Amino acid sequence: MGTDLPELLRSLRVWDAGTTTLPAFDPDTAPPTPLLLFTHWLAEAVAAGQPEPHTMSLATTDEEGRPDVRIVMLHGADAEGWSFATHATSRKGRALAAHPYAALAFYWPVLGRQVRMRGPVTAAPSQDSQADLHARSTGALAAALTGRQSEDLPSLEELRRVSEAAWERARENPAEPSPTWTLYHLRPETVEFFQGDPDRRHVRLEYRSTEFGWSRGLLWP
Repeated sequence: MGTDLPELLRSLRVWDAGTTTLPAFDPDTAPPTPLLLFTHWLAEAVAAGQPEPHTMSLATTDEEGRPDVRIVMLHGADAEGWSFATHATSRKGRALAAHPYAALAFYWPVLGRQVRMRGPVTAAPSQDSQADLHARSTGALAAALTGRQSEDLPSLEELRRVSEAAWERARENPAEPSPTWTLYHLRPETVEFFQGDPDRRHVRLEYRSTEFGWSRGLLWP
């Protein structure tokens, strides 16, 4: 408990040469659409051993205009957008109902890379949301059936009791629906690819959605 926080922070290094290899990134060779480059970078993060490269920060704005952020899992990315799921009754579900616009950020420190995007968010039809849920693990279904996300929890014992019952239901009926579980699609208006550089000459390539397709431009680091 006696840790000196400022001293600890000063001792830390970003992209330590002993554990991180920063690849070169030539933006002139980037593909015409951000999805192609994202898929390539994600595959490289997996190959480089980045833990949980499919997790991302999701930023929303609640009913009163206050920002919030949390880590969620990427469920897919295609022409519909980048997808994630949650209960419509959760904090982020309520925030998205009030302000259907969000931002996502991926960070892969093993390669010194980030991908950031923002844009409008739409909810998928119920049948698509349930199909996505049932394509996942028994644990994912059990968690969805536990429900009550973001509500006050009386005790850990209450969580254990409700969770155990949800696990039993998920094992007995793998197709049981979770009515509030919702798949969301973020269709980006901008997507930025950030490649770190040891000399701090970071490369930032931003794709911008236009009526004619995607345009690209560089940003100062």
